[in-house]
Amino acid sequence: MKTIDNFNFSGKKALIRVDFNVPLNENFEITDDTRIQESAPTIKKILADGGMPIIMSHLGRPKGAEDKYSLKHVKDHVAKVMGAEVVFASDCIGEPAETAAASLKPGQILLLENLRFHKEEEAGDEAFAQQLAKLGDIYVNDAFGTAHRAHASTAIIAKFFPQAKCFGYLMAKEIVAIDKVLKNGEKPVTAVLGGSKVSSKITIINKMLDTVNNIIIGGGMTYTFVKAQGGKVGDSICEDDKMDLALDILKQAEAKGVKIFIPVDVLAADAFDNNANTKVVNVNEIPDGWQGLDAGPKTLASFAEVIKNSKTILWNGPLGVFEFENFSAGTKALGDAIGAATANGAFSLVGGGDSVAAVKQFGYQDKVSYVSTGGGAMLESLEGKELPGIKAVLE
Repeated sequence: MKTIDNFNFSGKKALIRVDFNVPLNENFEITDDTRIQESAPTIKKILADGGMPIIMSHLGRPKGAEDKYSLKHVKDHVAKVMGAEVVFASDCIGEPAETAAASLKPGQILLLENLRFHKEEEAGDEAFAQQLAKLGDIYVNDAFGTAHRAHASTAIIAKFFPQAKCFGYLMAKEIVAIDKVLKNGEKPVTAVLGGSKVSSKITIINKMLDTVNNIIIGGGMTYTFVKAQGGKVGDSICEDDKMDLALDILKQAEAKGVKIFIPVDVLAADAFDNNANTKVVNVNEIPDGWQGLDAGPKTLASFAEVIKNSKTILWNGPLGVFEFENFSAGTKALGDAIGAATANGAFSLVGGGDSVAAVKQFGYQDKVSYVSTGGGAMLESLEGKELPGIKAVLE
């Protein structure tokens, strides 16, 4: 795997695909700059070598060139984070981009306009990729968040740099973290899979059965498994058409020697509301009119014990409706257990939208080993799919 440490960028123009798809408020101020901060080490290494970073990214889902999705809104913040002058090109290809790239000097950064202002980007158009490729000497992919998309700037452009392509630090960290869980994690390996639907996690569960020792099932998925085994789940979220699948997963796990842990008690509510009436009940005895919205105390104690004895932990999905404060205790307790295991030497990877949101909300970023920056890309990696943006650089 070639990373930017394999290259000296002195006097070279480095064409870097980053993921600067950051949230902006109505005044075009960045409300969360995590993605910019995550790519800073890559960009700073190129600058330190005496190279010239040319940054490519998308922002939002524009329909053509829309001012509200222009990357000019992030230019000043990028300059501040990188500690360097940022030149902005009003297009990512053609005369504006080529002129700006030709006159770029060491110590400066060129930020290209939103790639998605051209429909050819998402179409994976080769001629568009070639126009982008003309701007740089070395291609660097540091955009894990888009690695699962076969777009021009992630999967096609690399072919124009047969000997001069590599991963940035962020991309390399993501690949190593996922491999650590899927291929060479120290055992016991435990996967915590939460979220609402079995259907959205089925491929991950199937893949995990071949690589982990324990699977903890939490969140809304719980009730499909419980009902499939004859339990009463009241008004809890449940995929009736996936009950056979749930039973099949339990059977496969037993055959492969993988232990599956399902909640034994839950905090049930009489409405989907933070202020609903609540009571702790056995998971298979939820009364009609009530629904499980968080894991119960016995469940949390047993899950904490499994995590304490694990050496590698994947956390994907919350244990309850953590957005409601009164149903966030289970997800917090899980975070505490994973944090404690990590402090004792376990490797913990958090990935997938909701669990990343929970980790940020409750301040666990520094208590786990790695928080993935890519939702869809992370999930597809865990499903064992080859990501186009990674494959293109490895070829």
